[in-house]
Amino acid sequence: MSQSHEMGIYIFCGVQTEEDEWFGEVVIEGEKHPTFTIHYKDAAIVAAKVPMKIYHPNKENLLMHQEIISSVMEQKDTVIPISFGNVFKTEKDVEALLKNLYPQFEKLFPEIKGKFELGLKVIGKREWLETEINKHPEVEGMSKKVRGKSEAAGFYDRIRLGGMAQKFFSKIQDDIRTDILEPLETDAEAARQNEPTSERMLLNASFLVDKDNEEPFDRKVNELHEKWKDRVEFNYSGPWPAYNFINLRLKVEET
Repeated sequence: MSQSHEMGIYIFCGVQTEEDEWFGEVVIEGEKHPTFTIHYKDAAIVAAKVPMKIYHPNKENLLMHQEIISSVMEQKDTVIPISFGNVFKTEKDVEALLKNLYPQFEKLFPEIKGKFELGLKVIGKREWLETEINKHPEVEGMSKKVRGKSEAAGFYDRIRLGGMAQKFFSKIQDDIRTDILEPLETDAEAARQNEPTSERMLLNASFLVDKDNEEPFDRKVNELHEKWKDRVEFNYSGPWPAYNFINLRLKVEET
């Protein structure tokens, strides 16, 4: 016999609406649950009634969370994403949360209305990076020096070589910022640089873009890709809800 759980309320995102809305069914661990909205003033939270337990952030669950937010985005122009895995005991608890969050929601709604996030990662092609670094005679000379020495003897030379490579890499990142990031910033409402997630990543940026401006922004990304494609790869993604532009503090005040 399967173990039965009491039911709880899983929350996905905030939207600006006073209507009761439905955004399809969510399939959690093989079972379908309808979505619905919980309201306070002109704000609502999209939720589903699910077994009350801890949901692990595995690929399937994260995808389920993201898919519901995406389907909400197709219908609403003001979506505030909420992080994965928040389950509350009752609808009343979610109402209390929404009441607490309302001052933040009220401020965010006009800021993100009709806007979404696009991501751009720029990754240097290995051959190009190697060709560029070898154009610097001092780096080439130092590489030879390190190669000709034993592990112990080459230690300080390797540190110096690492410093030179770092300097060179920073210079390329500056060029990418000037040539790619800055032109795109002018077509976006806001831009954020995130930490690179791999050693050849030269730029990891998020842009908040108005729906009406999506086509010109895409065109500019394509033009820049055309210009840089022999040297770098572009990883362009979205549209997403404005994850990188929303600092939502999810806390329920103890009553």
